Order: sequence, then structure tokens, then C-alpha cells
Amino acid sequence: MLKSKVAVQLISSGMLPEDTIMLGEVYLKQWHISHSMSITLRFGTFRKTVKIIPVPKYDGMRMNQSLGRQLGILTNTALRLQYEASSTTLRLGPLIGVLISRDYPSTPDKPFGTITMFCKELVDGSASQGAHVYFFTPNHIAGSSDKQIEGWTFANGWKKTKLPMPDVINNRLTSRKLESKASVQSFFKEMKNTHHASVFNEKFLDKMEVFDALKKDQAVTRYLPESHFLRNYTTLKSMCARYSNVFLKPSKGSLGKGIIRVSKHEGDTYQALFTTGTGTRRQVYPNLVKLFSNISTKMKTIRYQIQQGLTLIEIQKRPVDFRAVVQKNATGKWTLTSVVARTASSQHFVSNLARGGTLSTVSEAVARSNIFAGKEGAAKRLRTAALTIAEGIDKQIPAHFGELGIDLALDTNGRVWLLEVNSKPSKSDNTPLNQENDNKIRPSVRNVIQYSRFLSGF
Repeated sequence: MLKSKVAVQLISSGMLPEDTIMLGEVYLKQWHISHSMSITLRFGTFRKTVKIIPVPKYDGMRMNQSLGRQLGILTNTALRLQYEASSTTLRLGPLIGVLISRDYPSTPDKPFGTITMFCKELVDGSASQGAHVYFFTPNHIAGSSDKQIEGWTFANGWKKTKLPMPDVINNRLTSRKLESKASVQSFFKEMKNTHHASVFNEKFLDKMEVFDALKKDQAVTRYLPESHFLRNYTTLKSMCARYSNVFLKPSKGSLGKGIIRVSKHEGDTYQALFTTGTGTRRQVYPNLVKLFSNISTKMKTIRYQIQQGLTLIEIQKRPVDFRAVVQKNATGKWTLTSVVARTASSQHFVSNLARGGTLSTVSEAVARSNIFAGKEGAAKRLRTAALTIAEGIDKQIPAHFGELGIDLALDTNGRVWLLEVNSKPSKSDNTPLNQENDNKIRPSVRNVIQYSRFLSGF
């Protein structure tokens, strides 16, 4: 059986011409490639006609260092290879490009700031699976040609080099503003239409877009709290009449920013709790009209989703919710990677880690909470909900996702509710709680690589 992953060795230019590669003789016999035959070497968008020299009793590949540089390979590595007899093409790969928001060239040991460790984990995970990964930013897109782009690769340290366009792009932009740039959108279009590359997690999700789409999926509706676009006072009044508290969430918000909790107070008065950088600001209004008047100034620049307030489980009066990370696997199917419980800090009514929330296991949080029904099987119900919602997103939203962060809640009766879906889950939010795997590749990283292999046919 031929190995699909081979060691690629770079040798000095004087020993081997640039248009020639050396390959184990066993591969040429298996693929019926004759000694004198020229074939096309392909790596991402790179194409070059090369001759092959068979090497007896050898199962690797050798190439000229100059050819390696054209591929963006700066050191010996391991890659997968496939031969397509119909086009006499030898494919190396997969070549994975990860689009990130920014880089810091002045700190070459930490060029991606707080996500540098995650990027290095992707490098190590890719190497173990015979893939090659590099990282680039919207600024690199602006300076790219139709077949080459500058990016960061790891070769005994982080280095910038020119690389072919990739087979697969994982969009990890954390800024809606950057993602909506015309240069980024036209790049995505060209990669998909001209180069037939796959782009996954290609867009941010809007809260109202998600809930409006999922309302059409019968398998998902039981998880959806009542939600509407807050258009006017009438919407606020009718929701406040139905529920003891409601949440106003910026439709394009993240990390718990800008959320307002509105609840009935004494008599005709209403209370609003606003999330702030340091905690929660509380304000009481004499009536709902006055409260709406205050919020309506914000509505000129922010679209709000108004959502039914839920009686969430709590631990010592602190609300608890759950972050599930679902990812597509080596066969392109949604799989559950992790679910963790997040408990809000005493200063906040939202549980995001960015707002001081703390992590625990699902079983620990449920056991310590004030849940009074449905404790048994709660973890299983959360897992089922996460996968059902991910499948609903795929069916109802016309965009390509390979990874989602799904925020779920349990009410005190044990019912599962969807809070929101995030197409750019933070790498700190789904850190495993057991630290035994410190030196190993986390499942969440491994899945990104396996799904990229699936998309590229490797």
C-alpha cells in the first residue's frame, strides 16, 4: 500500500535542476509513470511541468530548494500526494490559508498576538497530517497577485514568504469591518470562482438573520425563545406585556457588549440593566415610554434584537449558560467538539469570559445549580440541540460554515434554549478544562485540518 503522506526533502540547487523532482520508484510503478514522462506538479494554485527521477528503495520526495521556495516551502516537511492520471498531474497538499485580522511583524516571535499559540498548534497539527498551513491578513490580500500571496509560515521560527493561493481558506477575521472590505469580498469571490478553492466560515452571523432563518426549520423551533427585530415602541410594549423581563441585543454584537435587560419594577416603573466595561449599570424609568425614549437614541445607529427573557439556571444567583463548539469532521459531517458551562461574575448578568465569567464542566454546573426538573440527561439534551441547530444553520443560511460556537441555556425546568450562534468562536472560550493535553493538538484544531483535507480531496 502506497503511503499518501511523504517526506519532502529540499536539496541544494547544484544537485538537482529546478524542473526535476526525485520520487520513490514504487510510486512511479503504481501510477504507470514512465521515466521520460513530463508531468504537472500542483500545489494550491502553483503549476509547473517537471520530470521525475525514480529512486529505488526510497518512499519520499526530493526537490530543488529554489522550487521549494516557489511553493512557499522553506524547510523539509511532510505532505500528502495524489496522482491524477487523466491530467498527468501530481498534486501535493492540502495547502491551507488562514485569514486573520492583523499581524505584528515587529514581534517576530509572536507575530499574531494572543492567537500565536493557536496558529503554532495549527502548524504542528498540519505537519502531523501532511498538510501545509500559512497565515495572511487583509493587507496581504491587497498586495497579492492572481496566483501568489505573501503570508507567514513556520520554518524554525515564523517567516514571511510568497506562497501560492491555497486549496482551502479558513476565514478567522474577528472584525466585521475588515470582512466587509471590498478587497476581501472580491478575493473570496475570485478564490471560489476562478481557483475553485473552498472558503469556510466565510461570514459573520447577524442575530436576527439566524433566528429568522431557524424559525423555518421545524427541528429547531423548540429551542428558540421569542425574538423580533425591535422596530418601535409597540414591539417593546407587547414583549414586556408577555414576559417579566426581555433582552435587547445588538444584532451585530459580540462578547456580551451592549446588551440591555429590561424588567418590570415597582408599580408602573421599569428597570434597565446595561452591560458596561466594568460591570452593570442600573437605571429605573417612571414608565416604559421613558425607557423606550432613552433607548431610541441608540436605535439610530444600532439594530436591536428583542428576545424573551428566560428563567435560566443559576449558581449562587449568577446566571449559567453553555458554549458548545461544533465542527465539521473528516467526512464533512457536523460533530460536537466540546460543551462548557459559563457562570456570570457577580458584577454581570451575561456570562462571557470577556465579562469575567468562569468555566466549568456541564455536569458540575448542573449539579451546583438551582435546576428543579430535568437534571438527568441535561448534558445529552445540550449536545443534541447543538448539532440540530448547526444542521439548521447549514440548511437555512446560504453560506459555508465549518465551525460554530453555539450558546445555549437551560431553564429551571431543564428545557434547552438557543441564545445565539457565533461563526467566529474565540479560541479562549472553548479551551478544554483538563490540562492533560498541554503538549498535544486539541480536537478543535485537529478538526479544522481534517475538514480542510475533506474539502480539498486529500
